[in-house]
Amino acid sequence: MFQDFNVLARPEQGPDRLTALRGAMAEQSLDGFLVPRADAHQGEYVAPRDDRLAWLTGFTGSAGFCVVLGDVAGVFVDGRYRVQVRDQVADCFTPVDWPEVKPGDWLIEHLGAGRVGFDPWLYTVGQIQELRHALEKHDIELVGCDNLIDQIWEDQPEPPMAPVHAHPIDFSGESHSDKRARLAAELHSAGHRAAVLTLPDSIAWLLNIRGRDIPRNPLAHGFATLHEDGRVDLFMASAKLDGLAEHLGPDITVRDPSAFLDQIATLGGPVRLDKSSAPVAVETALLGAQVEVVFDKDPCALPKARKNAAEVAGMVEAHLRDGAAVTSFLNWFDSNATSGITEIDAVTRLEEFRRASNALLDVSFETIAGSGPNGAIMHYRVTEETNRPLQAGDLLVLDSGGQYQDGTTDITRTLPVGKVGDDERAAFTRVLQGMIAMSRLRWPKGLAGSHIEAIGRWPLWMAGQDFDHGLGHGVGAYLCVHEGPQRLSRVSDVPLEPGMILSNEPGYYRPGAFGIRIENLIVVEEAPDIPGGDNHRDMLQFRTLTYAPIDRRLIKKDMLSADECAWIDAYHATCGRLLSGKVDEKVALWLDRATQPL
Repeated sequence: MFQDFNVLARPEQGPDRLTALRGAMAEQSLDGFLVPRADAHQGEYVAPRDDRLAWLTGFTGSAGFCVVLGDVAGVFVDGRYRVQVRDQVADCFTPVDWPEVKPGDWLIEHLGAGRVGFDPWLYTVGQIQELRHALEKHDIELVGCDNLIDQIWEDQPEPPMAPVHAHPIDFSGESHSDKRARLAAELHSAGHRAAVLTLPDSIAWLLNIRGRDIPRNPLAHGFATLHEDGRVDLFMASAKLDGLAEHLGPDITVRDPSAFLDQIATLGGPVRLDKSSAPVAVETALLGAQVEVVFDKDPCALPKARKNAAEVAGMVEAHLRDGAAVTSFLNWFDSNATSGITEIDAVTRLEEFRRASNALLDVSFETIAGSGPNGAIMHYRVTEETNRPLQAGDLLVLDSGGQYQDGTTDITRTLPVGKVGDDERAAFTRVLQGMIAMSRLRWPKGLAGSHIEAIGRWPLWMAGQDFDHGLGHGVGAYLCVHEGPQRLSRVSDVPLEPGMILSNEPGYYRPGAFGIRIENLIVVEEAPDIPGGDNHRDMLQFRTLTYAPIDRRLIKKDMLSADECAWIDAYHATCGRLLSGKVDEKVALWLDRATQPL
């Protein structure tokens, strides 16, 4: 359930591992080496074998990288992890605020001139192009090389080899033959002979398969080539695919992963490659064989994001099942919050309620249960060492989710331990106002997350407050809990479309004191015309998927408008109607009390 300490570097191990890496750099005549948190498939989560950043530095966040030079080693993290990184890394590592500080600028300042190595399997074409552009007027050379961490990591875990299973059409809503034909027609229309797929979630979606190579994500490591006639070459260990010959059918050829680079070198161009996800090693193999490369988006990305009716229906059912489990936990928490329970107790008990349905396949990510000052660490992961007993006056940020065959869930509730202060309640109410504003929003078709995400921040901004994570991320249907390309983010230019599922999760974090986050999942749908309105533009809206009570004791009603109060009361009435029959009698009585009108 918690971090694998065989991979994670403890602070006392950091200096020795850093010294060993610098020795390997010297043997390769390198002045620097880049260590990302990435694998060859560029997913957010990595298998233990690929968790090189945690092994070297001890930092366990889901995004970041280390740039190691002879006299300094910078660990680059964004705003979500700036408290966490300082708690986890040894003094021999220097935390760097990223993206405010760009790696190119940092290298120019700290190195000036020299050779910097990187593993071409672990960096995308786009990342290296951007870094080379930043360094082009300076005497710093980027050098593709073997992975130096792998050379010094003596007990590195083996690659994952979990079995793959078929994902039923009842939940996928479309056969993989129809998906392949649809996407192949788009390739043909664009004049592309093939597309190389390197993202495991794209392959899983396209072929209606799921795996267990990545903790908490139903993915299988592999690569694929989609041809313009709908055929697919699947580069995946055959041992994983035992029993799937009938599901895959004659148009999918399974090949050993070791043949991947040689096989794509035989393709006739143009070949589509997504520079935001394809490793440099893939581009190098294609160009080395003089295969014409066309950079374009992964053809699976948008179709995967636009959930069909069956996928949305499955997500609805998964969220009702999950909401009942969360509600049962909330009832338990109300009775035990002040009895000396710990963060781990909360994590363990919540997972037990989810498993009681006998439908949970896994949690969708490591549960975040941060109390008091730990709640201010946005992506805090409790360990035996950091486990904290809940204390009177604390807020507990509880961010969790489940993987079910019919859907993926992600929900955050902030809970009081006894009576909390007015300052905390005021901040909670502002966060809630932002979440309500996004839930109620209508907007013209064609807008992206960057156009509307400020609406969820506005109540906090008016009080001089903000938060350092996106307002929302995309979510897969029994796939990754963080799914692109759609986001509610100031940097997202992907227009929102019906069927896209996102999180709606404003927050507020006061370092050393407390954190607050409230999160529901929402799905984009067509908005009906407003009676009597002009209705001269097609509009979209969100429909809420997540149902579990929001703690009314933390709400300052006098800060809310009449419409906001009405939204909360309607939301809670729906929670009662949908969930009361899915929980036991005792929990149903608690639910009735917890969802009374404000």
